[in-house]
Amino acid sequence: MKPVKITVVKRTFQKDVAETYAVENLGLCELCKEGDVYISNGWEKPEGLCESAWQSMSHFVFALSHGGEDFLKDWMKEKNSAIISCNDGCRPVIFHLERIEESL
Repeated sequence: MKPVKITVVKRTFQKDVAETYAVENLGLCELCKEGDVYISNGWEKPEGLCESAWQSMSHFVFALSHGGEDFLKDWMKEKNSAIISCNDGCRPVIFHLERIEESL
């Protein structure tokens, strides 16, 4: 099993969706910042990573750590990686997942 590096690529905000459905003054997710890095052993949520984000990506992290690749069928430059967003429809965060070839 290989570790997986989880990097915050971008925080986004869907203003039109938030204005229609969310509470006032909702903004970008404040739980993480661009460039934040988390390392997973493949099956365990890294400390500090949002639970909702983990639920969105955990099956990809698990698969990558066990040798899975090319999930997005030729969309990614590196087959041992994936771009995943959390499931927050108003302020999704985009993550880059990549298998680290050294074992834990």
